Amino acid sequence: MIDTNRLTDTDLARFVEDGHLVVRTTLPREFHASLYSKIDDVFDKEGNPGNNILPRVPEIAKVYDDPAVRGALGRLLGPDYVMNPHRATHLNPPGSKGQSWHKDCYVYDHNLRHPRFRWVMAFYYPQDVTSDMGPTGVMPGQQWFQDISDPDPSKATEGAEPLIGEAGTVSIVHFDCWHRAMANTSGRKRYMLKFQFARTREPEQVQSATASWQQESAVCNDVWSWLHGTTPKPENNGLPAGPLVEDLQSPDSQTRRKAAAALAGSGAAGDAIEALEAALNDGDESVRLHAAYALATAGDRGVKTLIQHLRDDAMAAEERALAKTADNAHGTNPTAQVAAQALGVAPDAIGPLAALLTDKHWLVRASAADALGNRPIEAEQVMEELTTAADDEHWWVRRNAIEALGRSRKLNDRARIKVSACLRDEDYRVRRNAAMAMRQSPEAVADTIDGLAGMLTDENRYNRFYAVDALKQLGPSNDAAQTLLIDYLFTARWCALTNSESTF
Repeated sequence: MIDTNRLTDTDLARFVEDGHLVVRTTLPREFHASLYSKIDDVFDKEGNPGNNILPRVPEIAKVYDDPAVRGALGRLLGPDYVMNPHRATHLNPPGSKGQSWHKDCYVYDHNLRHPRFRWVMAFYYPQDVTSDMGPTGVMPGQQWFQDISDPDPSKATEGAEPLIGEAGTVSIVHFDCWHRAMANTSGRKRYMLKFQFARTREPEQVQSATASWQQESAVCNDVWSWLHGTTPKPENNGLPAGPLVEDLQSPDSQTRRKAAAALAGSGAAGDAIEALEAALNDGDESVRLHAAYALATAGDRGVKTLIQHLRDDAMAAEERALAKTADNAHGTNPTAQVAAQALGVAPDAIGPLAALLTDKHWLVRASAADALGNRPIEAEQVMEELTTAADDEHWWVRRNAIEALGRSRKLNDRARIKVSACLRDEDYRVRRNAAMAMRQSPEAVADTIDGLAGMLTDENRYNRFYAVDALKQLGPSNDAAQTLLIDYLFTARWCALTNSESTF
C-alpha cells in the first residue's frame, strides 16, 4: 500500500512485474463517505452518467489530484500524463455473479498491445470493499499475454488477486491487465470508479536502480529500462548456449520459459538462432515471447529471423487481430505478434522495420509502424519513411505511422505538415493521433488551427477532447489557438448543480 507522494523503486518494480499497485489517498474517510452518497444519489435519480460522472460530481477530481495518486501516476507515465475523458462508474450490486476475465479496449482506438505501457487504469473505491463485495479481481503477471487458460473464472488456472481495501483505495493497473468484477455475495453495493490515464511524452534518461524479477525477466528488464530512458543490454553472464538450447526442447514449459529468458540475458543468443526460431512457434506464449526477445539481442541474424516471422505471423494473424475475443473485446486492440514486440526493442532493427513499411500486406506495414513507434528516438532516423507511410491506403497503417511520428522528440517540417494535414483524415483514429502528435509540436503550421477547429465538432467525442488538449498546448504561443480554446470551453461549460430536480 502506497500512502506517500513518491513511488519507490521497489513499488515501480512491483508494478512492472505484477501489473498493478495499490495507493492510499490522504483524504479523510468523511470525504469518501460524502462522495459515495453523492454518487449513489446520482445513480438512484438519474442513472449512470457515463463519461459525465466527473462534471456531475466534480469532487472526484480531488481523488485523482491527491498527492499519493499523482505521485504514482507521474512515476508510471511521466509528469505530463493526461486524464482520458472516458470515465466509468461501475456498480456491482448485491447478488451479482461477476464477470469473465477480460482486457479493456483503448476507448475505441486501435492500439496494439505490447509490454511498454503508455496507459493505465486507476480504480477508486469510495467505500470499504471486502472480498465478498464483488471487488475487481486481477491476474498478476499476466498482462503481457494474449491468452489465459480460460476466461471463465471457474476454469481459469492462473493466480488471481481481489483488489480490496478501505474507502479511498486507488488501484493503478496496467491497461492490458486481465481483470474482472468478482461476484458480490454480500448485501452491500460496491461502487468502483475507473478513470484512465495516458503518457504524452516518452521517458527521459534517468539513473535507475537494479531490479530483480521472479518471472518474465527479459520483458521486465526491457520495460524497466524503458521507464528510465535506456535499453537493456545482455549481461553476458557466461552461460553457454548448449545447455539452454537443450532446455528449450524440454517437455516442461517452465524449463523452456527459463531457458528462453536466460538466453535473452546471456549474450549467447547468437549461438542459438535455430533453436530460438523454433521456439517462436512454441505452444507456451511466454516461451514464444522470450525467444523473440532473445533473438532481438542476436544481431543481424536474429533480426532477420524476427522480420520473416513478423511477415508470416501477421498474415496468419489477421483474422485474430480483428476478432472480438476476451483479450480484444471490440476487435480493436490485438496483442502485437511476439516478433513485432521484439523488433520494437531490437537494437539493429530500424532499417529492416522501415523496409516493411512498403510490404504488400497491410498488417505487416501497420505492425512495422507500431514497432518503430515503440522506439521513438531511433524512429527519428526514418522520419521520412514514416511520413510517407502516413499516406498509406489503409487507415491502420496511417494511424500507427502518425502515432510513431507523434512520439518523436522533434518533428521535421515535412512531418509537421503531414501531421497537420491528417487532422482532416477521413478516419477518426488517424485524426485523433494527429491531434496528439500536434501537442508535441512547438508551433502550428499554416492549417493546424483550422484543422483543430474542425475537430472540436468531430463525430467522435474523444477526438474533441484531443483537439482541446492540442489547443491547450499551443495556446501559450499562439493567440488564435488560445482564443479558439476559450470560446469552445465557454460554450461547453457544464454546471454540476443542474440536475433533474434543479434544472435552472
